[in-house]
Amino acid sequence: MRNYLLTPLLLISLGLAWQPFSLAADEAKGLQIAKERKSRDIGWGDSESQTTMVLRNAAGDESRREMRTAALEVQGDGDKGLTIFDEPRDVRGTAFLNHSHPTAEDDQWLYLPAVKRVKRIASRNKSGPFMGSEFAYEDLSSFEIEKYRFNYLQDEPCGDSNCFVLEQIPADEFSGYSKSIAWLSQQHYQPVKVEYYDRKNTLLKTLTLQDYRQYLDKYWRPHKLSMVNHQTGKSTDLLIHKIEFNTGRTAADFDTNALQRVR
Repeated sequence: MRNYLLTPLLLISLGLAWQPFSLAADEAKGLQIAKERKSRDIGWGDSESQTTMVLRNAAGDESRREMRTAALEVQGDGDKGLTIFDEPRDVRGTAFLNHSHPTAEDDQWLYLPAVKRVKRIASRNKSGPFMGSEFAYEDLSSFEIEKYRFNYLQDEPCGDSNCFVLEQIPADEFSGYSKSIAWLSQQHYQPVKVEYYDRKNTLLKTLTLQDYRQYLDKYWRPHKLSMVNHQTGKSTDLLIHKIEFNTGRTAADFDTNALQRVR
C-alpha cells in the first residue's frame, strides 16, 4: 500500500526487480510521520471483531473461513491479539495468539484442536503463511515504531486525498521482507496501501486497506484488507463485518492457557 506504466507483474515476468523510487530518503521526516501515525491510535483499550477470510488461488477459485478476533492495547508494550476460527469444520476451534513487542521478538502461538496442542511459532518461521493465506505471521503484529527504520520518500495523490510515501525497513533479522513501502493518508495517517519486498528486494505482495470507518469519534479501522501475492497469483481478503470497543477484555483473555478454552 506508483509508477503504473510498467506493472509489477510485467517486471517480474521479465526477471527484473521492481524499483520505482530513486529519490533521496528523509529518515527524520519518516520517523516523525510514523510517530504521528502511532500517536493517533493510542487509548482505544480493547476490541472484538467478526471477519470473513476469503482465499483465492491463481485460477480464482475461492474458499472462505469465518473467524473472531479480539485485541488488547498494552501500555508500555505491543498489543495482544487472539483469533479464533469458527468455520469451516476443518479449521473450527483453531486459535492464534499474538503478543507484539516493540523491541523484543513477538510471541506467537497456534492452538490445533485436532491434536489438542499449542504450537509456538518460532522467529524463523514468522514469514510463513498464516493458515494458508497470503498474510504472513509477521503481518499480524501490531504497528510498533521500534520495529522499523523509516524513510520519507515523497508525497503522492491517493484516492480523494494525498498520501505520505514511507519506506519501512524491518529491524528483525528474521523478517521475510527486505522493506515495505507504505502509503499513509495525510488526513488521518492511516495506511491505504503497503507493498512488501522479499529478501531479494523484489516486489512480493501488495496490501490495500479500504472502507475505513471511525470509532469512538477518533479511531479509524479498515473493513476490507486485500493482500495480493504478485509472485504466485494468489490473494486473500479480510472482510470485517463488525467491530466493538470496550468489551471488557483483560490480559487473562490473552494468556496461553486461554487458547485451549476458546469456543
